[in-house]
Amino acid sequence: MVDSTFEVVYLAGFILGSVIRIVYARPRRRRSITADRRTRLDAALLFFASVGLILPLVYVLSPWLDFADYDLPAWAGWAGAAVFAGALWLLWRSHVDLGRHWAPVLQIREEQPLVTRGVYRHIRHPMYAAHWLWGIAQALLLWNWLAGPAMLVAFLPLYLVRVPREERMMLDHFGDEYRSHMRRTGRIIPRLWR
Repeated sequence: MVDSTFEVVYLAGFILGSVIRIVYARPRRRRSITADRRTRLDAALLFFASVGLILPLVYVLSPWLDFADYDLPAWAGWAGAAVFAGALWLLWRSHVDLGRHWAPVLQIREEQPLVTRGVYRHIRHPMYAAHWLWGIAQALLLWNWLAGPAMLVAFLPLYLVRVPREERMMLDHFGDEYRSHMRRTGRIIPRLWR
């Protein structure tokens, strides 16, 4: 019974996270693209990462993956709920701070500034950090060997391939301004020393 409570928490968080993405993915007045680093590999990695979100939904909404269930103490689920709340807040806040400059692909548009305010003042990639937290929360909320760690496993290749390419694009476009930002901030964990 307790584990079904955490499945409901997961489902509610999933819906909230989806709403955040949908709201900020609305088309805006498009400006010319000045840097475009999209590749077929990016599309494949994004598709693979989406499996980390689809598998948990299959688990929560059907009995198909129940054969891989295990038990954890209730405190793990409550910890997962707290981590999920933090992940959703960080996802929302990073979208708010980026505003109209957010794009789900590796592109920079004309007149796009380097955003260094809000959560970007402390972390260069808060959306990636939010997804890592989401994955940890998912593993604590969904007590299933397949659905629980799915986000962590599916997100890892995207993170390892995309973040270095994204940072290279930012360096090429913003130069010393981005180098300075890199020295002040952590990649996904706030830098405690400067």
